[in-house]
Order: sequence, then structure tokens, then C-alpha cells
Amino acid sequence: MDLLREYLKVETQFQQGNYDKCVMALREQHRGEMATVLNLMFSHAQVAKKNILVTLLIDQLCGRDPTLTEELTNILNELTQLNKNMNAKVALRARQVLIASHLPSYELRHNQVESIFLSAIDMYGHQFCPENLKKLILSETSIFDVLPNFFFHSNQVVRMAALEVYVRRAYIAYELNSLQHQQLADGTCIVEFQFMLPSSHPNRMSAMTNVSQAHCVGMVHSGSDQEILIHNAYSPPCQRMGAMVAFETFEEFSRNFEELLKCFSDSSLECSNVFSDSSQLSLYDEDDNKSSLDDPIHILNVAFKGDIDAVGEDDTVVEIFRDFTLSKKAQLNYHGIRRLTFLLAQQREFPKFFTFRARDQFEEDRIYRHLEPALAFQLELNRMRNFELRAVPCANHKMHLYFGAARVEQGAEVTDYRFFIRAIIRHSDLVTKEASFEYLQHEGERLLLEAMDELEVAFENTTKRTDCNHIFLNFVPTVIMDPSKIEESVRSMVMRYGSRLWKLRVLQAELKINIRLTPTGKAIPIRLFLTNESGYYLDISLYKEVTDNSIGQIMFRAYGDKRGPLHGMLINMPYVTKDLLQSKRFQAQSMGTTYVYDLPEMFRQALLKLWKDVEVDMCPLDLLSYTELVLDSNGNISHMNRLPACNEVGMVAWHMTLITPEFRAGRSLVLIANDITHCIGSFGPQEDLLFEQASQLARTKGIPRIYVAANSGAHIGLAEEIKHMFNVAWNDSNDPYKGFKYLYLTPQDYKRVSHMNSVQCEHVEEDGESRYKITDIIGKDDGLGVENLRGSGTIAGETSQAYEDIITISLVRCSFQVAISPLRLVQLFLIFSHNDATSSEVLLVRRPNAE
Repeated sequence: MDLLREYLKVETQFQQGNYDKCVMALREQHRGEMATVLNLMFSHAQVAKKNILVTLLIDQLCGRDPTLTEELTNILNELTQLNKNMNAKVALRARQVLIASHLPSYELRHNQVESIFLSAIDMYGHQFCPENLKKLILSETSIFDVLPNFFFHSNQVVRMAALEVYVRRAYIAYELNSLQHQQLADGTCIVEFQFMLPSSHPNRMSAMTNVSQAHCVGMVHSGSDQEILIHNAYSPPCQRMGAMVAFETFEEFSRNFEELLKCFSDSSLECSNVFSDSSQLSLYDEDDNKSSLDDPIHILNVAFKGDIDAVGEDDTVVEIFRDFTLSKKAQLNYHGIRRLTFLLAQQREFPKFFTFRARDQFEEDRIYRHLEPALAFQLELNRMRNFELRAVPCANHKMHLYFGAARVEQGAEVTDYRFFIRAIIRHSDLVTKEASFEYLQHEGERLLLEAMDELEVAFENTTKRTDCNHIFLNFVPTVIMDPSKIEESVRSMVMRYGSRLWKLRVLQAELKINIRLTPTGKAIPIRLFLTNESGYYLDISLYKEVTDNSIGQIMFRAYGDKRGPLHGMLINMPYVTKDLLQSKRFQAQSMGTTYVYDLPEMFRQALLKLWKDVEVDMCPLDLLSYTELVLDSNGNISHMNRLPACNEVGMVAWHMTLITPEFRAGRSLVLIANDITHCIGSFGPQEDLLFEQASQLARTKGIPRIYVAANSGAHIGLAEEIKHMFNVAWNDSNDPYKGFKYLYLTPQDYKRVSHMNSVQCEHVEEDGESRYKITDIIGKDDGLGVENLRGSGTIAGETSQAYEDIITISLVRCSFQVAISPLRLVQLFLIFSHNDATSSEVLLVRRPNAE
């Protein structure tokens, strides 16, 4: 305990700001006690080693006993508040232990499930009461790590009940129409079921109506009901039929494989059914299944004990399954098998899943490894259809990580790469409002930390630069709370880990949750969307899911007063690929600055903060209005409203009007800024001219001029038309290291560019060929050479005059900055050294008055 307290004592001193800032604070706090400051600094320098020790200490103190003392709980809670990247492993382990302490143990859950199964069996032990299984089917407890073990229970009726609970629970998001129990000749239990895709599923026709939605747990249908189901069973892509079976070993499955497939085509199979009469129609009648070859609709799930895993790692197991499915591909196709999923039960762990699909010629669908395909609907993988996906292996099986490359036209270059990480959250015993919300906070934060950990590992193992990375959490339990409360909690959580999320380029996140406003109220599906594309403003939008009866589709509707950008859109809409604006943002942010067209919104956010600090009854709706200042064809400045990223030069200017608490009628200013995404913000003739004229406009109107600098000095251009044409006359063609005599063009190339006046040449004859020796390269475009320095004096003089006439403010917003001239440096700029590239601080500077 003392070691944990010492760790906290040191590390909490280095949580606020960067390292230098923390050291300065320590020096202020311990004036005259430099030895104390040095001890803290030296201790913090060994934080990586301390993390290993602390993690081991937590494991030792907690062990396998989930109960914690009050003292240890308090310490662990403090550890979870550490938000720096260097402390992330410790904070995550502390949170995992706290979560585990609130959950029932594996043994307790196993015993509870077994007790429910046994209580459901009638006094004769021949069948069970389906109503008694509702608690397991509808429970929000995570039981998929417990349930598969009951597939192999000594009591046959328990095995049957376990298979039914698994099917009904896994397919709870679908419309399960019917379910039947059967047996193979050797007594192996089978569950056959029929379901329809949910209305929001991308494969379901919008015009199709729901046939039946059996909410009862028992499978009891009248003849007319069954006829309706059979009549509608073959309406792809809505209808699916499946079977679930469990074998002790893979050899048993291989031995019974052909008999198992007959369940999909032979209605005369002698099977006992504990629920229905022998005269009841088979769900898989051969005559009705003739179209399954063209559009397979059958799904087969096969479970094994985990013994097969002993032969090797996942890839070894996959090879065993793959060899089998490929050898049986013809039979699988003939019987209309759409998907074959193998489930390996693990002791005290969640099962492993391996899925093979007909569309992939029964190769493994790697996207669904260790993911129950029926539950994949809750991960909404179909919304990533604008990307080519590759599943990334995760050490944490709760996390599902995908690397996406945007789909582009054939031959086009892919520039949009991103990670998608998704998880489903389950829990039990959400009884009171406070407990529900507390668990949501703790579990949500834990999964966020785990997601960031997986992303960090993935970042180290990819050669592509990713952006707009996305986190999706589906909170399955229904929580009794006020939706506004979750917005406040999520905002504080994101702010706490903001720097780490920004470093991982997580710009979008989504939380799906069912909420009740009162204990007896109706559950409302709520979506919380977070975006931070600009890097300085976190936008949170709240929606509820509603069904549009006119089209039979589910869509987003804004919840509350704020109408977000997704209002009125379908919930299964795909994630959009990166547009030009976001590409420009990424380019600017990669260079440690803000994209130029995000500056007006940054000013708007600053105004909002000003008004929040002032106690007023009502804040004006439109705090900022602006028009862009552009050069017309004659080189004169004019006002224009146009979309961002439409600029053709590397300088952008605006005329703005700001509504401030001190001047509510509005005050005007001119904002000028470099666009670092255009020739890295360098100055050419057009940039100089726009700067000069915008500054003159500010002086004419007598309003402040603000210059936001992010440039690389004067532009040094290349004549693109010559760059790919020139040849080199070497001193020794066999040894280029001896240098060259001159550059030249061939007669053909010279003829192509001679009329452009972009190059001057001398005709020479050498080595028996005619050459045009290059003496000068001018370039056909203006602004390539020393003429770019011409404007330096012009804008220096304009800046000097502006300083005398109006208020001038300069903002340096880049990790590098080149002064246009020594004169401007003296006149305008104060240069700051900034050693924290990830800091979001912006430096506002102004030269003091000479007086």
C-alpha cells in the first residue's frame, strides 16, 4: 500500500501540462527545497520501470478475490485519475480491478446459470419449461463465457436448453420466427431456427413487412402460422434458417457431418422433437429449398470443447477448419449453406469463433474471427462498407479492431486510411439509477482506455498514416437516467484523455445506449456522436432512433434542442470517406498547426467562451459574421462568400464582425493567415499582394489587423515543364561521382518548350548528337524565382505603416516559422520556442509600444 501511495505522490505532480510546466510548478511549491524537487524528478524519470512494479503489486494485492478493502479501493480510484500516456497501463489495470470487484465471479455466474437450467426441468426430467429460461435470454449479464460449457452437460435436457438459450440470446436483435429441437441418430442435440433480418439490416428489403415477431420463448405455432412462415421463408434477402449443434470433438462432427446436412433437405429424418408433434412440417423442406443454390439462406453453427485448441494457435486451428470446409464445399453449396461458424468453448473465457462463408468459397471471413456473426449486427459492421476492411488481431477479445482503406475507382490512389475499433458492453444487476449511471461511467471509461491501448499497438504495426480513426461502443443494458447527464459525463471523460485521443487521431466516436427516463418508462434507443475534426472544438450531438413508417426504415432524430448533422438520416448510412477539407485539415495538423479555414470557427468558440464568462440573460445567436477577401482578375481585393479550401493562393483573408460583451453592436477586424497546405505556406507574388491589400483595407477602415502566421518564407518553385525533360552531360558517364558538365534538352524536347519562354539554351554538338545546353531556367509560370523576394520589402513597409495607424496583432501557430525579413522580425514578431509539439496552446503576441 505504501509503495502505491508513493507512486501516486510522485506521478500526480506530473499530470498538469507538459514536463517543463510541471517542474516549474514544483520549484514554486518547494522554494528552497531543491533536493525534494530533484528526488521527484529522478523518480518520475523511472516511470516505465515503476509502472511494471505497480501493475504487479496491484495483481498481487487483488489476486483472484474480487473483493477489495475500502483503503485499496480509494487508492485504485486515484490511480484511475492519472491521464498521461506514460501512466496509461497503470490506470487501465486499476480500472479493470475496480470493474471486476463489482461483477459476480465466474464460479458464481456458472452456478447461477446451472441452477436456472435445473429449475426449468420438469419433475420427470424429460423436458423443460421455456418460460423459466426467460431470465437467461433477456438478462443483460455477459454469460457467453459461461453458457457454452452447458452444451456438454451430463443432463441431455440441460444441453438442449443451453443451445436454445444461446440461439435466442445471440439472435435477440433479429426477428426469430420459430425454433425446434431435434436429435441425430447418436443422440446429439440440434436446434433448428428460422429468423428474419432486422428492419435496419442492409440486406433487408425496405418494402417487406414483418411476417411474425414471436416474443414468447416457447416454440408453439399453429398450422396456419407455420404455413405463413414457410410461404415467406424464401424471400431473400430477408429470411434465414439456421441450425446449432455441439460436439465433444472435431472427429465426432466429421463423422456426423452428412447426417447433419440432411436436416436442411430431408423432412423424413427420424428426429425426436420435445416441443412439436411428429406431423408438424419441417422447416427445411427440400421442395421449397430449390432456390437455395442461387441464394443460400442456411446457417450452420457448430460448437466444440476447447480441446482442439491444444494443437496450436488460432492460425493452426483455422487450417484444420479450412481444409475441412474446402473438402466439403460441393456438399455445402448443394445444401444451400450460406455460413458455417465454428465455436470453440474456452474454460473461464469467452469462446473463439471462426466463420466460413459461401461468398468467399468457404475460406475464413477474417473480419468475423472471435466474433459471433449474429452479434456482429450490434457492431454495425455494414456501416463501414465504404472501406476495404482488414481485421487486426487484438489481445483483448472484447475489442474488434479493423483497418480500413477507402474504396476508390480502379487505378486511383488510396489516401484515406483509418482504424475502426468497436465493442459491445454488457452487465448485470442494473437496479438503481445511481448504480446504472456509475457503471456506465466506469465501464465506458475502461473500454475507452482499452480501445486506446489497442490503437497504440496497431499504430506501431502499420506503415500507413491513419486519420479520422473511429470508436464505437454499444452499451446493451438499459440504463435509467437523464440523457443530458451522459453528455456531461462523456465530455469530461474525453477532455481527460483528449491529448491521447488526439495523438491517436481519434476524431470521431459513437455511443449507442438504451435509456429509460423512469423505472417504468419505455426504453429509448439513444445515439451519442462526438466529433473533433478541427482539433479545438468537441462537438456532441444526441439523437434517438425512430421508425419512419412511410419507408419502413429507422432514422436519427435529434434529441433535445440541438439539431445535429445526422438529423433525418438513416441509421445504417455508411461512414463517409475523407473529403478535400478533411484531407487539408490532416495535412495542416500533421505540421503542428490549425487548418486556415478553421480559424473563423476558432474565433467563434472564443466568443462563446467570453459570453459564458459574463452573466447575461441571453447570448446573441450570431456572434460572428465574416466574408472572405479575394483578389479579382485585376488584382484588386473584393468580398466573396465561398466554400472552404477553394483558395488558389497560399494566403487567405477575411473581413469579420465580432459581437462581444463589451461592444454588442459589433466590432470589425481583418484577419490574414497563411495556408500551410498550399506550398507549405510560402510567400509568392500573389500571396504578397493579397497580404498587402488586406492590410491596406484594415488601415482604410481603421480596424484591427490580425495576422496568423504559419509559413516557410519566400517560395522557391520549380519549372514543372522542364523537371522531367532535362538530361545530364557527365564528366565520366561510367562514374557520375566525378560530376557533370552541363544540363541539356534533346531537340525534340526543346521544340516542345521553346515557345513557352521557360528556358534558354545554346545549341551544341557532342558525342555525335545534337543537344540544347541549358543556360537559364525561367519557367512559364510567375512566382518561381527571386521575384518572390520582391514582396518582402513591400509587406514589411505595409506592416510598419499598419503598426503606426491601427492595432496589429500576430499569432504564431506552427512548429516552424520563417520570418519574411529581418525588418519584419523586428517590427512585428516575437519568436517563441515551443518544445511540446502535441500542445494545443496558441501563442498570441504583440509588440509593445515604442514609447
